[in-house]
Amino acid sequence: MFARKLSRLAVLMAALLASTAALAQISDDVVKLGVLTDMNGPAATATGQGSVTAAQMAIDDFGGKVLGKPISIIVGDHQLKPDIGGGIARRWYDVDQVDVILDVPVSAVGLAVQNITNEKKKLLIVHSTGTADFHGKFCSPHAIQWVFDTRALAVGTAQAVVKRGGDSWFFITDDYAFGHSLERDASSVVTANGGKVLGSVRPPLATPDLSSFVLQAQASKAKIIGIAAGPPNNMNEIKTGAEFGVFKGGQQMAALLALITDIHSLGLPAAQGLLLTTSFYWDMDDKTREWSKRYFAKMNRMPTMWQAGVYSSVMSYLNAIKEAGTDEPLKVAAKMREKPIEDFFSRNGKLREDNLMIHDLWLVQVKKPDESKYPWDYYQILAKIPGDEAFGPPDPACAMAKK
Repeated sequence: MFARKLSRLAVLMAALLASTAALAQISDDVVKLGVLTDMNGPAATATGQGSVTAAQMAIDDFGGKVLGKPISIIVGDHQLKPDIGGGIARRWYDVDQVDVILDVPVSAVGLAVQNITNEKKKLLIVHSTGTADFHGKFCSPHAIQWVFDTRALAVGTAQAVVKRGGDSWFFITDDYAFGHSLERDASSVVTANGGKVLGSVRPPLATPDLSSFVLQAQASKAKIIGIAAGPPNNMNEIKTGAEFGVFKGGQQMAALLALITDIHSLGLPAAQGLLLTTSFYWDMDDKTREWSKRYFAKMNRMPTMWQAGVYSSVMSYLNAIKEAGTDEPLKVAAKMREKPIEDFFSRNGKLREDNLMIHDLWLVQVKKPDESKYPWDYYQILAKIPGDEAFGPPDPACAMAKK
């Protein structure tokens, strides 16, 4: 009798396994990832081949297959141009059967690709697109923002710095939408926490000589000079500030967007004392070091937060396919939202209903040359910024956040 019951149970389990396999659905019998990035331009070091390598590491660590189907990767260079990025995305979705597009530096390209993604009802996960509008007024069930947004970096830095006594600010702000949004968000937090904004100057993008702008900031006597800029202005402003003795004079610079590769290029003599917020630092703990050293062996440099985020999101995406039994975009995204995201990249992470992955950020200060004990030992961690605090609540402009 017992043997008969065991036999029936075995038959039932076999039937269940067979039905599960039959229900598993992978379009075109392959899961294809497209890394759309900047391979040769100003964002190439922070994204580029490093993002491709991070995605491939995730595929390899996952085993190269999901639900018994192979995982492949394709690479495109959008040259930081929205029309080129949109064209590649359309071809990938229509012709190459790409299931998910990754990375996508600069917001203008990210939004252009998002439009194509929505039209084709595929999936997009951005890591180096920073505009908060991506998950705000332009939010989409098909588009996920994984690493940061401009609000989190600006607000996180400003709030943490003011709490530490940096209560007077002067901004050097790139004179275009990205810079303006960084200054606006940071200024609102400075004043809300009892600080003062003493003024700002707005150099055009890629200004060759930033001396007069830095001198105005220095003359303001503000405790904190906020760098509301992206490359190349941000690094040139920090370098010029160091040459003019900003740090030695007792002022500090706070970069609202800076990456570890930027600090490496500047060197510690120029960057020492700089305050910034990051989603990831390779030397934070054993988990970050273990993965980053593997990455370093392939790239000969440590990863940026964007590149580390690519690996994290690919692993989450592939696990979601495995659990959902399909690569259907909305089912995969829903599965990604079900579980906390806790890995070497993300602390206290969760994919929110507006498709923004919120997680803890870190306020760091760049070390002095004599404080750095080994290569890429660049940051002193000053404070943890909880994800809910940094990213804030969902934007009411996002229709998904209202459900």
